Amino acid sequence: MREIEFYRTASGRCPVEEFLDTLSDKQAEKILWVLRLVKSLDPVPRQYFKLLSDTDGIWEVRVKLGGDIFRLLGFFARPQLIVLTHGFAKKTQKTSRKEIVIAQHRRKDYLERRN
Repeated sequence: MREIEFYRTASGRCPVEEFLDTLSDKQAEKILWVLRLVKSLDPVPRQYFKLLSDTDGIWEVRVKLGGDIFRLLGFFARPQLIVLTHGFAKKTQKTSRKEIVIAQHRRKDYLERRN
């Protein structure tokens, strides 16, 4: 079973929690349901969890609810520990480079502060 941790900034902010707070109860519940799948299924179906190509280890949790598409980006800090850096509503076919850069920056920050 995998563990999921939400990234926290040096000042204690949690971008994933802040994102979840902007959603309706139904949207947040669906995201939490998908996170439970990511934690417990092995392997996780690609429709819910996928390595992003050309990102050096950034993964996306994929959530669809009706016409809404949400993504949470993160990385593996250890073989069974996924650290989610932030979430967003996806509006285009491809995940924006800006979102990937945010995840990469937060991974670097997380790993530097842990060592």
